[in-house]
Amino acid sequence: MPGHRIFATPFAAIYPHYVAKAERKGRTKDDVDQVISWLTGYDADGLAQTLTDERDLETFFAQAPAMNPNAPLITGVICGVRVEEIEDPLMQRIRWMDKLVDEVARGKKMSSVLREGTPTA
Repeated sequence: MPGHRIFATPFAAIYPHYVAKAERKGRTKDDVDQVISWLTGYDADGLAQTLTDERDLETFFAQAPAMNPNAPLITGVICGVRVEEIEDPLMQRIRWMDKLVDEVARGKKMSSVLREGTPTA
């Protein structure tokens, strides 16, 4: 059974939308980069490479240096679905990233977005 079509979407195609969303709300590209790096382990060079090589979201997450062990602490609703209830692991990772960017754009404190002070699951 083929995966969802979002899995084949290049990360470089959605990244500008994340940045634009954050900037419309007074946040920065650096804020977006920080939450994506927190989630995936990509450093600035690695993130830049993912934008250059047009890797799809499936590959983006498969090659992520280190998914954050606190990622399962990301909860809430995105696109009408509770992220903690998503069964497909790749779709859940994509929605975690969406949720983090949403929280940044809403002006949430970065320490809260990054689940600081919360024990590792």
